[in-house]
Amino acid sequence: MWMTGYLSAKQASQKLGVSLSTLYAYVSRGLIRSEPDTVKRRRRYRAEDVEKLLARKSGDPDKQLAQALSWGEPVCESHLTLIEDGELYYRGRWVKELVRQATFEDVIEILWEGYERVDPLELSGEEPELEPLNRFAVTLARCAQRDLEACDIRPATVRRTGARILSTLFSTVCRWRADESLAGSLAAEWGLKKKSILDAALILCADHELNTSAFTARCVASAGASPYGVVQAGLAALGGFRHGAHTFRVEALFREVEALGAQRAVESYLRRGDELPGFRHQLYPDGDPRGRDLLALLDPMPPTAEELVEVAGAMNQGRPNVDFALVTLALSLQRPPGAALTLFALGRCVGWIAHALEQYGTGKLIRPRARYVGQLPGCL
Repeated sequence: MWMTGYLSAKQASQKLGVSLSTLYAYVSRGLIRSEPDTVKRRRRYRAEDVEKLLARKSGDPDKQLAQALSWGEPVCESHLTLIEDGELYYRGRWVKELVRQATFEDVIEILWEGYERVDPLELSGEEPELEPLNRFAVTLARCAQRDLEACDIRPATVRRTGARILSTLFSTVCRWRADESLAGSLAAEWGLKKKSILDAALILCADHELNTSAFTARCVASAGASPYGVVQAGLAALGGFRHGAHTFRVEALFREVEALGAQRAVESYLRRGDELPGFRHQLYPDGDPRGRDLLALLDPMPPTAEELVEVAGAMNQGRPNVDFALVTLALSLQRPPGAALTLFALGRCVGWIAHALEQYGTGKLIRPRARYVGQLPGCL
């Protein structure tokens, strides 16, 4: 006789209208709890969990999904970035307009809901020759040891720590100037008379909903790690070739175009069955608005970029994305390889801190469950 409140595997699967294998999948995802029967050599299943799962299945589809996955696959609510109808919005503000009217600091203020300039931490000793992302990681590791205030994850303190992290990262690639904005200090280092193009690039890179590095940052923040840990984790994810380091592939494409011409370079990718880097984005069937808006400010574009866009369009390879635009900007400014990823990381740091602020505020740990698809116990 089964105890009240429990069902056998057969009873539970029949009540749910699913197979035994699906029932076991629910158990492995934590949706239904089970335990050994003290009398029979089999497992019993919590009737209340079965009833809750039935209620979810019979309710509103969107609500079902959020409830069923709250202790399964990750679901995060966010007030930060909206991607809708092929456009990008930060807290309801159209990014296309922000690019035209706002500074990078204005966007930090929007995403963080508060921003005050803070001087970078002073580090003694010379940094070794490293690529930008590695230099950022080394610098943050050193600063985290000294910045004890970063352990305080209340909102106002996190904003101060975030501002300190941001100014410190900028100081690793340019001379920090107290009388200049972040983009202004970088523009002075790069010999630019106007900083507006750098403001635009940083704004467009600031956040992009729940991308890989943003989700990584949220997971780390949910564990209670400091903003330094959050940004270090974001940098690690950004450095993958399917994320920010995709700009290296775009740089390689530009080198091929210079060597072979756009037509032959694009044809070589198609013949190999390789995706043409710097074009298309799965969230934007009609074109990445970040690539569009940044390229619109480069008038005219470098000849290599113009030729490549024309050939790619003629071969139905889609429109340029943000990676292409960042590389094109770096080339137009005669910056060395890696400059596009540097801009990407400096801009996206703002988004990681914004996601950390949101996640700290929930007080919840992001803990997805694995869907076990291996050998089931007792079936060997």
